[in-house]
Amino acid sequence: MDFGHTSVLLHETIDSLHVKPDGIYVDGTLGGGGHACTLCRKLGEKGRLIGIDQDADAIRAAGERLREFGDRVTIVRSNYVDTPRVLSELGIPAVDGIYLDLGVSSYQLDTPERGFTYREDAPLDMRMDQRQTRTAADLVNHLSEMELYRIIRDYGEEKFAKNIAKHIVRMRQEAPILTTGQLIEAIKAAIPMRVRAAGGHPAKQTFQALRIELNGELKVLEASIDQMIGLLKPGGRLSIITFHSLEDRIVKNKFRENEHPCTCPPEFPVCVCGKKSRGRVITRKPILPSETEMEENRRSKSAKLRVFEKAAGSA
Repeated sequence: MDFGHTSVLLHETIDSLHVKPDGIYVDGTLGGGGHACTLCRKLGEKGRLIGIDQDADAIRAAGERLREFGDRVTIVRSNYVDTPRVLSELGIPAVDGIYLDLGVSSYQLDTPERGFTYREDAPLDMRMDQRQTRTAADLVNHLSEMELYRIIRDYGEEKFAKNIAKHIVRMRQEAPILTTGQLIEAIKAAIPMRVRAAGGHPAKQTFQALRIELNGELKVLEASIDQMIGLLKPGGRLSIITFHSLEDRIVKNKFRENEHPCTCPPEFPVCVCGKKSRGRVITRKPILPSETEMEENRRSKSAKLRVFEKAAGSA
């Protein structure tokens, strides 16, 4: 299967960056290169794009797709949390824009052997970076019932998390849970039939939770936003597409903290903490996909785009 992926909020994201023909931009989640290809068409001969992704399949696909842009594009296999190191090694002190698309690609979801999908039976993998040794099967078979409960409750926002964790532990006592199909059996057994009949796929939230935990997705996001703003030139923008409430909350709060970092009590007449604003939030409300996009690409329905612009003179 090709690394196919319909880029969500494509034009909205690229437009939000106010691309300069001679600017330097970072795509922290390169994927198949959809957003990157559109951005590169706006660059002149002196413009540059640094594409980062931890998935080897994405690196190969994006390399092919972006080949026409020659040395204007540099592709690095890494996690976007390592953007400061990547730019330092390339001799780039600051950039004009950074963007992230935090969605799981269609390729990853639709390739059964990657273990992300709950629609086919496959090895229970879920690694974004296949150099990583730990898989979702390791989590399911070795974490305690309490740890599984916490992950499924917090990252999946699953109301039957406690019962699902209990059924997983019960099943693995008989034999290791090594496939997505086995895990789905445990999940289905833990959720009442009437609930399963009324909602979507019963495994969706548990699979999301395990994927987030395995790949450290929320921790990486939270650790990256401040440092990415620090890498922007004055007037540079950071644009982030999220796909569920946990991600969106982190982005919204981090952007707000960078705009209004003062920690002084409200009753203080003047600021004494010394914390200065690093810029402004461009999107008071997130940018959402159009009705047309949501009809054409069902995976875009939960997408939200938020944008932050760095101020002059901020660190």
